[in-house]
Amino acid sequence: MGAEGVTTETRSLTVVEHPLVQHKLGLLRDVSTDTQMFRQLIHELTLLLAYEATKDLATEEVAIETPLERTTAQRISGKKVAVCPILRAGVGMLDAVLSLIPGARVGFIGLYRNEETLEAVEYYVKLPGDIGDRGVIILDPMLATGNSTAAAIETVKRAGAESVRLIAVLAAPEGVAHIESEHPDVQVVVASVDRRLDERGYIVPGLGDAGDRLYGTK
Repeated sequence: MGAEGVTTETRSLTVVEHPLVQHKLGLLRDVSTDTQMFRQLIHELTLLLAYEATKDLATEEVAIETPLERTTAQRISGKKVAVCPILRAGVGMLDAVLSLIPGARVGFIGLYRNEETLEAVEYYVKLPGDIGDRGVIILDPMLATGNSTAAAIETVKRAGAESVRLIAVLAAPEGVAHIESEHPDVQVVVASVDRRLDERGYIVPGLGDAGDRLYGTK
């Protein structure tokens, strides 16, 4: 447990237990939460999770002028950032991260899950050309089996990315174990690790299908 009792962290997993995060997560899970509110909650949760996921970005001291005097301030230095949502649900998290890091480049990774095999099928990839020079943040609300996430991580690594982290709202223990096994260098930041996957590969208790709830589809 973190010093303030709001974060649990291991070598590759951070669970953000801040009261605001857990309050919004409870609303997000509720079946009565409508599409508009679901989108807003995803945005707000992503802001809070991104704050935690970027806490180790390197900074440097620069000289500035305030209205009163000359002083120094901290600015982010080192590697720039590329944000890569996994289509389609990850797009619902994108604006929140860009509001914090407006200079980030954006890549898109299109994957869908074969409902029989639960394996990821890639159908679209468009990444920044300089992704190897950037720290990559992958966005996907749900880390379930981990197959899609592992495939997305492999895609950005093949393109040259060396620093990769994942922001997800929910994870299943099976998905966390999958990423730790295949990509132990990737830090995963989530609001909760739920109980398990059901026979269909859905997280329980979960929140349902994040994409359907974001976009009002079935």
